[in-house]
Amino acid sequence: MTDFDDLAATWGDAEVTRFIGGKPQTREEVWLRLLRHVGQWALLGWGMWIVEEKQTGAFAGQIGFLDAKRNIVPSLEGMPEMGWVLAPQAHGKGYGTEAVRAAAAWGDMHFGKRRTCCIIAPENKASIGVAQKAGFVVWRNSTYHDSPTIIFVRDA
Repeated sequence: MTDFDDLAATWGDAEVTRFIGGKPQTREEVWLRLLRHVGQWALLGWGMWIVEEKQTGAFAGQIGFLDAKRNIVPSLEGMPEMGWVLAPQAHGKGYGTEAVRAAAAWGDMHFGKRRTCCIIAPENKASIGVAQKAGFVVWRNSTYHDSPTIIFVRDA
């Protein structure tokens, strides 16, 4: 709950969301997102974390795993999907790479040999670089919500 205002500001930022859905989210949409993420921990035993700056403890973003039941071809069913978003003030500082690597290592310990995935808009070069540094490789090109999407996978 203490991170809701920071999450709402991040997800409500047009620059942050231009490659993630293409439009800022309302506080209502962010609230439902937060409830979904908390619920995944209760139902699945895994989910999303808040990213904080080590020195200041300031909110820097959100990262983790989700099971979004996406209507995408090919199906992602059975693959925990990694997702991340960084607050504008955290961009370009290496936090994404550090957090994705840490989350991937956590996934390796908790998911065993299960393949994980992530989806990224082809124009989102920064996230593509982060994914590749964490060991994700291109699996398929697809379309999600009428937008070109690259599906990356990572084997433990």
